Amino acid sequence: MNLPYEWRVGWRYTRASRATRRNGFISFISGVSVLGIALGVAALIIVLSVMNGFQKEVRDRMLSVVAHVELYDAHGGALVDWTLLANAARRHPDVAGAAPFVPAQALIARGDDMRGAMVRGIVPSQEAQVTPLAASMQPTFGRLTPGGWGVVIGVELARNLGVREGDSITLVAPSGQVTPAGVVPRLKQVTVVGLFNAGHYEYDSGLVLMHADDAARLFRTGGVSGVQLRLKDPQAARRVAAELQALLGDGVIVRDWTHTNRNWFDAVQVEKRMMFIILTLIVAVAAFNLVSTLVMTVTDKRADIAILRTLGASPRSIMGIFMVQGALSGVLGTLGGLGLGLLVAFNIDVIVPAIERLLGVSFLPGSIYLISKMPSDPQWSDIMPIAVISLVLSLAATLYPSWRASRVQPAEALRYE
Repeated sequence: MNLPYEWRVGWRYTRASRATRRNGFISFISGVSVLGIALGVAALIIVLSVMNGFQKEVRDRMLSVVAHVELYDAHGGALVDWTLLANAARRHPDVAGAAPFVPAQALIARGDDMRGAMVRGIVPSQEAQVTPLAASMQPTFGRLTPGGWGVVIGVELARNLGVREGDSITLVAPSGQVTPAGVVPRLKQVTVVGLFNAGHYEYDSGLVLMHADDAARLFRTGGVSGVQLRLKDPQAARRVAAELQALLGDGVIVRDWTHTNRNWFDAVQVEKRMMFIILTLIVAVAAFNLVSTLVMTVTDKRADIAILRTLGASPRSIMGIFMVQGALSGVLGTLGGLGLGLLVAFNIDVIVPAIERLLGVSFLPGSIYLISKMPSDPQWSDIMPIAVISLVLSLAATLYPSWRASRVQPAEALRYE
């Protein structure tokens, strides 16, 4: 092998510390350090992959109900002709569909029970272009007709109100009606013509869908209030929203789904970032266990160091030998952790059910959680930083012991040999 002798000696020390009985304790500490790095890296990959999986599941269920981008008139009024705005937005190559809507908020009354809800007026024939929920429930959404005063509500909201299909509920508009007797609330009795189950509690418990014409009459918006857009790639919503804003001008307000759901989006990002930092500390502790391993190795190899120095090795070469030894341990631990982490992350749908059957438990009971299977979504944007950080920490842990080895004086090391 045509390698510098520092690499060859460092590799020999690495193998010797694991292969000989004379340095059994050093070998044990070194093995624990490598195992600790591997487990830390694997834990980081598995946890972040599961978090990505849950985030993807929740995001997909959310985006089955809401549009990727929403367009409003900058003055807050109704759109004179929503088709003009929709056609202008469709010129963008990333826009896949457009539909009108009327957003509002209202109170829902059923007997003595009253709850707040988001009301969305839609055109059923157009809504399927922007939300998968409407595309999968076209017969149900087809029951929403102009003047029919029918609504489709979420299953959780129906359960809380105790209503079923065919029952009547009362919508209370937030703005009252002025009469000679004063301001009185504006009420309208509507019929539940269908139920939907999006798998997202916020929408299943607080969203009411009705025809856009009925919503415009009830809330007195004067017509369609906005246009919903569906994109080819929902992850590009922020970029596309900025480009649409520049394309449509200041007369239109553009909001993407990450803006309208900012609290959830920011909470997930903060949680993921904090989990990354916490688990990185595990890798750091394991990596700095290499310090004790190298310190003991340097103490054990003082005579070897002295002989190398008398043969002409420079302090930099001695330092390089022990840096190679520590770095190799870090590389072995990192590669082992990557292999273990990816193996578990890509097969978690098999491993978790096996553990559940073995222990007789269910980690995600279907009666409690909407997601009954452990999801996993490994992403290279997470895996690569994990590997780099592990290698950098391992290399940093070798600096001080290697520097101490380079300061060993040959005469003092050989005095008692």
